[in-house]
Amino acid sequence: MTIELNPRHLHIVTHEIPWPANHGGLFDLFWKIRALYDQGILIHLHCFTKGSSACRELNAYCASINYYPRKKNLTGFSFRLPLIVNSRKNSNLLNNLEMDDHPILFEGIHTTYWISAGKLRDRRVFVRLHNAEFVYYHRLAKTATGLFRRLYYLHESWLLKSYERKLAPYAYFLAVNRNDADLYRKRFGAKDIGYLPVFLPFTRTGSKEGRGNYCLYHGNLAVSENEEAAKWLLKEVFNDLQVPFVIAGRNPSAKLEKLVHENRHTCLVANPHEKEMLDLVVRAQVNVLPSFNQTGIKLKLLNAFFNGRHCLVNNATVSGTGLEGLCHIANGAESFRGNIADLYNQDFTESERVQRDDIFQREFNNDTNARELIRIIWDNEKT
Repeated sequence: MTIELNPRHLHIVTHEIPWPANHGGLFDLFWKIRALYDQGILIHLHCFTKGSSACRELNAYCASINYYPRKKNLTGFSFRLPLIVNSRKNSNLLNNLEMDDHPILFEGIHTTYWISAGKLRDRRVFVRLHNAEFVYYHRLAKTATGLFRRLYYLHESWLLKSYERKLAPYAYFLAVNRNDADLYRKRFGAKDIGYLPVFLPFTRTGSKEGRGNYCLYHGNLAVSENEEAAKWLLKEVFNDLQVPFVIAGRNPSAKLEKLVHENRHTCLVANPHEKEMLDLVVRAQVNVLPSFNQTGIKLKLLNAFFNGRHCLVNNATVSGTGLEGLCHIANGAESFRGNIADLYNQDFTESERVQRDDIFQREFNNDTNARELIRIIWDNEKT
């Protein structure tokens, strides 16, 4: 940790407790905190929680931590505000933020109610965009099962579009995807917005040369979009390919499990622990990662790209990430089948690994990106 005579203080407000960092949305939060701590920043962390207890692991990196209960779904529902925002409207958070004049980094649209309410107009406030949320929820509506869930996602998407437009003039935004930054500029007229790559747990590229012996799709299978992608691969791609195919992830549905077991060459690994999941990624010959959603960045893609061999994706998965040139891109079932047939018998080479390591050090270096975030925050200091 860098020691400064006049340390800089930063409030970080997170939509949930960023530990354990066991799924994509928490990678960026936790490793950003670690990287800022290493640069000597005194972090005052504010976490929303659905009843989780205090997290001792975070004490090592934060000068102070406050926890706030998130409202239950029924009490958090509103016809004016998105549920993800209204359920995190907490006056104690505002009181704690107003005790000093340190800059504030809000993680996700979820945490930004007090900006939209006009209570922090005299403060330096920054918002980390995890997604273009209104687009993300509209996509969830298309993949959701059940009329009620579909209507909820459409309602949330409509509210989020209005909310994000209202919020756009009042903060500096940091997007994880270049396309999201462009969308905010064009759709909402955001002037203060930039791109900052996600922070990762990896310190180097771990991809292995040679060949693996199966194809892999992985992700949080409880998310409808991910389940739909897995089902699409089973029904449209691997139904005609006699290539071993593994699906791995959290909380798969009974329907997905049944579908996997209809073929002898496909299998399901439910709820693998972190090391097991990494081992699956490392050993795969082809990480197959189609997506139906083009916003944000898929942490499963970065995991596969920097730890696995060949990555086969569609445009929606990789667009705006900076990885387009080094992934194999297919759109449509026939294109996926053809690419898999070719890649399954193709060695992953040392030159490919070196290219990935160059991108890792140039674009996704935590220390470099922490220094850039510090520059953005304190260069925007009001005089």
